[in-house]
Amino acid sequence: MKTTIKVMTVVVFAAGLLGIHNTLAEGHYDVKTVETLGGRVLSIEKTAPSNRRGYWINALLQTGQETVAVQLGPAWYIDNQRPRIQPNDTIKVTGSRVTVDGRPLIVAADVTKGNEFLKLREATNGVAV
Repeated sequence: MKTTIKVMTVVVFAAGLLGIHNTLAEGHYDVKTVETLGGRVLSIEKTAPSNRRGYWINALLQTGQETVAVQLGPAWYIDNQRPRIQPNDTIKVTGSRVTVDGRPLIVAADVTKGNEFLKLREATNGVAV
């Protein structure tokens, strides 16, 4: 009996984490501001936004015109995805340009690094994959 309860608790907890990922990402994504830009990754940062739980991964991207933060997603999710985005990588990002905590950023829907593709959410509605 105790084993069954533990297994069910783990399954419910894991399903809850997946739901958190979807809810948090969708909160800032605006389909009206979707754009594609490319450039060189200057740095990768773990941030702890005030309105979110846990750490999130942002890439600081230098394009031809600007330097902009790109929100990839929660660390627990991004750390297990491929391709890994690292400083000095050249990437192309499609995502929603928004303002969070008074700063502009791109909430990434997908990232292309060379011939590798990382899909994070649907560009048309911001729902996480």
